[in-house]
Amino acid sequence: MITTHPDGSWSYSKATQQYDVCFSSDTLKSDVVVFPAPFPPVDGELISINGGDTFTRTQTLPNKDKISYSVSEEVDKGTVVGNIAKDLHISAQQLEERGFRIVSGYSKMYFGANLRTGALFVSDKIDREEFCSNTLKCPLNIQALLNNPMNIYRIEVNILDVNDNAPAFSEKIHVFNISESSSAGERYPLPAAHDADAGINSVKTFKISQNEYFSIDVSSSRDSVSAELVLQKALDREKQPAIKLTLIAVDGGKPSKSGSMQILINVIDVNDNTPLFSKSLYKVSVSENVPLGTTILKLDATDLDEGSNSEIKYFLMRGGTVESSNKFDVFPDSGEIVVKSHLDYEESNVYEIRVRATDRGASPRSGYSKVLVEVIDVNDNAPEISITSMVSPVQENAGIGTVVALVTVTDKDGGPNGLNSCKIQDSVPFKLKSNYKNYYSLTVDGPLDRETVSVHNLTITAADEGSPALTSTAVLNVHISDVNDNAPTFPE
Repeated sequence: MITTHPDGSWSYSKATQQYDVCFSSDTLKSDVVVFPAPFPPVDGELISINGGDTFTRTQTLPNKDKISYSVSEEVDKGTVVGNIAKDLHISAQQLEERGFRIVSGYSKMYFGANLRTGALFVSDKIDREEFCSNTLKCPLNIQALLNNPMNIYRIEVNILDVNDNAPAFSEKIHVFNISESSSAGERYPLPAAHDADAGINSVKTFKISQNEYFSIDVSSSRDSVSAELVLQKALDREKQPAIKLTLIAVDGGKPSKSGSMQILINVIDVNDNTPLFSKSLYKVSVSENVPLGTTILKLDATDLDEGSNSEIKYFLMRGGTVESSNKFDVFPDSGEIVVKSHLDYEESNVYEIRVRATDRGASPRSGYSKVLVEVIDVNDNAPEISITSMVSPVQENAGIGTVVALVTVTDKDGGPNGLNSCKIQDSVPFKLKSNYKNYYSLTVDGPLDRETVSVHNLTITAADEGSPALTSTAVLNVHISDVNDNAPTFPE
C-alpha cells in the first residue's frame, strides 16, 4: 500500500504486493502501467500525487513529430515535468556537451533544463487562464536545440487546469417582476455565471435557496450550463409581495467552489399576457470591420393585451457572453440592435446576447429570447516573422543542410486568412525548410565562398491566403567566416 507524505516522499507496506499505477490525467487517455515488487525499477520514474489525489504531472511517450508532457498550472518553480534526455534517447552528459537549450516564443521562459540530470522543469509560475481561458486543452509549445550536429525537437507541454477560480456572477442582484396571475410551469432564465477555469472545474450546476414557490431547472450543453427559474404554484401578492432567493453556481472541482447572487421577485398584479418574441433564438452574422452604429438585427415581439399593456420596450440583459453588453446596444422602442464598440474576430468570434421585451402595463411583464451573433473574419492582420537561434558567422565550408536560423511565422487571423507561406527572395545559397506548420529552418543550400561574398543579405517574405493577401518581410544578414582554403600565390 502506497502512503504519500506532505513533503512529497512515499512509503509502502512490505506485507502486501506493491504496484505503481500510472494514470494519465488527460480524460482522452486511459493507459495503465503496472510494475510488481520489487519496486521501483532501477530507472523507474515516480509521478507525485497530492493529498487530493490529483496528479501533479503526467508524461506521454514522444512520437516522431513531438515530445509531449503535461503539468498542472500554479506548480512551484523547479517542479520536474519529465526527463528530456531520456525521451531524446541521449545521456545527460550529451546535453551539456552539445549545448542543449530551450527556445520559446513566450514573454517568459516557463521551462528550463537541468543539464546534469536531463530533467525538464518549471522555471516560472504558469497561470493556465492567462493562455487558454475556457478551453479544454492548453498546450505550450517550445523547441529544444542540440548542436554538433544541430537537431531541433518540438516539445508540447499541456497545462492542466486546477480549480483555483470560483464561479462569479456579473451582478449582485437580479430582479424579476412576475404577475400573481402567472401559471405554474412558467420559466424565467436566470443570470449566467462565469468561471475562469475549464473542463470539469468550470460551472457545472446551479442551486437555489429553499422556498415554496420556485424550483430550478438546469440544462447543460457541450460548452455551457444554464438555469431557469420554474414557477411551481400560483403567487399571491397580498400574501407575499416580494420573494428573495439566493442563486448559487457550483463548479465541478474537487473540492468544489461556488459563487452566489440574490434574486428578487416582485409579485405584481394583473397584466395577464406576456410579450412573445417571434423567435426563441435569433442568429445573425456580421463582419468584424462593420462600422459603429450599424444595425445588425431588429427584434420583434408581440403582446395580446391592449393599450399600455401591449406597448413593448426592448432591453439587453446581463448574462450570455460576458462582453456582449459592451459590444452591442438596443433601441428600446424599435428593438434595433446596433454595434456600439469595435468587433475583433481574433478577440471573440461569437457573442450570445440575452434580450428582454417588457410591456408598459402597470404590472409589467417580460418575454425573453437570445441572439447569437457570429463575427466574420476579415484579413486585417499581416503575418509576423520571428527569427531565433541565429548562427552567425557561418563558416564558408559549411555543408548543405547546415541550420543557420529558426524562422517562425504567426498570423492572428483565422481560416484561410491565417494560413501562410514563407519564401526567400532572390537566388542565394540558402533555403527555408518547413519543420511543422509555420515553423521553418533556414539552411545552407549551396557552396559558400567568403572570398566571393562575405555577407549574404536575405529577404524573407511571408504571405497569407486572404483576399487580398497580406505580406510582411524580414531582412537577415548572414556573415561568412573564412577557412584556410586558398594557397599563397606570387603575382608573377
